[in-house]
Parts: sequence; C-alpha cells; structure tokens
Amino acid sequence: MLLQRAGAEILVVAPRLDREMRTCVDDGLVRYLARAFSESDLENQTLVIAATDDATVNRRIAELAKARGLPVNVADEPALGSCILPSVVDRSPVQIAISTGGASPVLARQLRARLENYVPAAYGRLAELVEGFRAQAKRRFPDGAQRRRFWEQMLQGPAAEAVFAGRVDTARDMLRKALDDAAAKPPSCGEVYLVGAGPGDPDLLTFRALRLMQQADVVVYDRLVSAPILDLIRCGAERIYAGKYPRGPRVAQEEINALLIRLAKEGKRVLRLKGGDPFIFGRGGEEIATLIDEGIPFQVVPGITAASGCAAYAGIPLTHRDYAQACVFVTGHRQDGTVDLNWEMLAHPRQTLVFYMGLLGVGIICEQLISHGLPPNTPAAMIAQGTTPAQRVLVADLEKLPGLIERSDIKAPTLIIVGEVVRLHDRLRWFSPSEGEHNVKS
Repeated sequence: MLLQRAGAEILVVAPRLDREMRTCVDDGLVRYLARAFSESDLENQTLVIAATDDATVNRRIAELAKARGLPVNVADEPALGSCILPSVVDRSPVQIAISTGGASPVLARQLRARLENYVPAAYGRLAELVEGFRAQAKRRFPDGAQRRRFWEQMLQGPAAEAVFAGRVDTARDMLRKALDDAAAKPPSCGEVYLVGAGPGDPDLLTFRALRLMQQADVVVYDRLVSAPILDLIRCGAERIYAGKYPRGPRVAQEEINALLIRLAKEGKRVLRLKGGDPFIFGRGGEEIATLIDEGIPFQVVPGITAASGCAAYAGIPLTHRDYAQACVFVTGHRQDGTVDLNWEMLAHPRQTLVFYMGLLGVGIICEQLISHGLPPNTPAAMIAQGTTPAQRVLVADLEKLPGLIERSDIKAPTLIIVGEVVRLHDRLRWFSPSEGEHNVKS
C-alpha cells in the first residue's frame, strides 16, 4: 500500500472487510475498528478516504471532513472529495504520478502498468548519483543552458547505461571525469535542427522531431506550425516567430538565415521548426546551404508534407491508379506574389495537381487551368487547416470552386487539389473533426 510505504499510520473503520483488506489487517499493516463510522473517527487524522459501499455514508464522511479542513478522497465519486489519489510509479527518489481526475481509476492503473515496464528500477539509483554531483556541475556550468546540456548528455550516455547495468562506481568515475574534461574545453558551437512539424496534427510528428523539440535552447518557428505542436516544445526554450503572411508583414529569408547562424555561434541548440516538410516549399535547402557556408553543424528531420497529410485526412488518395498516373506539387504563388506557372504542363488529364498556399490565387489557378485545356467540370477541392479539429473541405469543380470559396469563411493554411481523385472524397472520407466535419459542396 502506497500510504503505508510513505510512513502513514492507517486506521480502517468498517463493520466488515473484504478479503484484501482482511489480509492487510492480519499482516499488521493497518489498525481496524469493527464498527460503523463515527464523526469522532476524524479526530487527529491527516487524510480521510471514504470507500464504503454506501453512497450516503461516503457523502456524510466527505462533508464532515471538509468542515474540519481535512483532505478527503471519495472512491468512485471524485466530485464529492477534495483530493484524488493518483497511481504512482515509484523509483525513489523518482516518482511518477498518473491521474485521470477520478474519471477512470482503472485507466490510470493500466497506464501505470505500462510505465512500470518502460522505467527501469535503476532510475532511482541514477537520480541519487546525479544528486551527488549537482553542486559541482553548478560551479562548472554557471550558465543554466550549458548545465542542462551537460546533464542531458550524461543521462543519455554511457554513465547512465553503467548505472542500469549495476556498475554505479563506474558511472560515478565517468561523471567525475566528464566534469573535469569539460573544465578544460572551450565552449563549443551550437547546432541547428531543421525539423518538419507536419500539417498540424501533433500525432503526426516523428519521434526524432519530438526528441529535438524537447532539448532545444531556442525555437525559430513559422506560422504554419499549429498551436498543439508548439505546446510540445520544452517549456524553458526561447521562442522566436519568423513567419510570413501573404500580403502582410514578412521576415526576409536572409534575416532568418542570419538569425540561425548567430544563435548557433552563441553555442545554442536551435530548432528551426517548419510546417509540413522543410524540403517541400519550405526553403530548407536555402537555410542549410547557408549553414554549410558558415560551418554550422545541423540535422534535418523530414515531416509529413501538407499534400499527403491533408489529402489523407480528407479521404482523397493522390495517386489512385484508376484516376491518376502522376501527382504534381505546385506552389500557389511565386515569391513576388504572382501566379505565373507552366499552365501547359499542368493542364493535363489523368494527373493530380496539388497547389500549396493557393487561397489568394484560387481564381487565377482555376481560370488558367480551364483556359489551357482542363474541362470546367474537373473536380477540385480546397482543404483548410487540414488534419486539425478545425479542418474544412470544400468540393466543387474548377468553374465553381472560386465562388464557393468566396462565400465561405476559409482560413489559411489551405491546400487545393485538382483532379479526378477528388471524386473519391465522399466515399473515402473518414476523419471527423471534434467540432463536426466541415464539408461543403457546390
């Protein structure tokens, strides 16, 4: 029992006991009074748990305990109590508490069982070892970011593995040597992580992306990164917005490049977080070319690009063999704001066209595709805020799509899909946003 292991003296008051509690009494783990509850039982107590099979008794216990200012937990009725008892993974001094706010204690126990398998018992010994070096590390690294980086390396490296293998003395020697070596080394250059955040749903992040988001010192992000994904960034990381708004304020790409270089040369780990994939209309190539010229170490983590993510969540397979023999990704506007594209190449049958950032130029896109040979009744769809609870899908043909969008309150980011595969949307759509699926047809 967690309370007994925490040093609590436990008194059980009940006319009858179940088999499990009877065993605890027989083993001397708890004191037992074989009678009904009395208000006097609350005297000199620190915590009260009402867990009888009588809801009226439980309610009375809760009311009396609250009147005395005692924390009280009511089994199966969390709203009646003033505290909850989470499931705990105990790796002392490491403690992990899991709570569902009383909604489902069974679910909390199942989650605890899973974590028990993932968190080795040696984590307690590792925490005790680290505690013995904290003061020394603080003297060696007065800068908090450098100190955090040192401990992250130690806790994921050979010293931690030595503790897990039962060689605590070896791990202690490794930590001591690492601190001595760090004192003789000059501060190193930082690193840049170029990470694709995907189209919006945080569940579509890669494991590697999430790991780097948790260890970055500073995050430079754009407007296509959704709020739930930003919430996964390490709490202490500095955040710098470097977004670009169509026909609005812009941060020049050269300024972003210079910012990444400056931050890295200050010794920081810089997360350049981009919506979608950094190498698909994300200017990732331009940024790492600059980093190479400056000798800045970097990593690239691909993300799910908007074309595949949004199309999948809208039930539109981009390359269904019965409808399309090719798929073309196109930017919906040029750097100068125009929509001057190779329309002859794009206006071909039996291919799927995906236009990124095409909301402002949708009228020109549809007009030019029709004028260069695509039938006016070619199916087309606009997906707004794809893969998120606010996803909206507007379906029409090339001739009617601009008018449909004009009558709708569509917000970026958006994606336009043109081609026969759009006809599959009604049959294959599966994603229902929490606010109710938003689908509009002309």
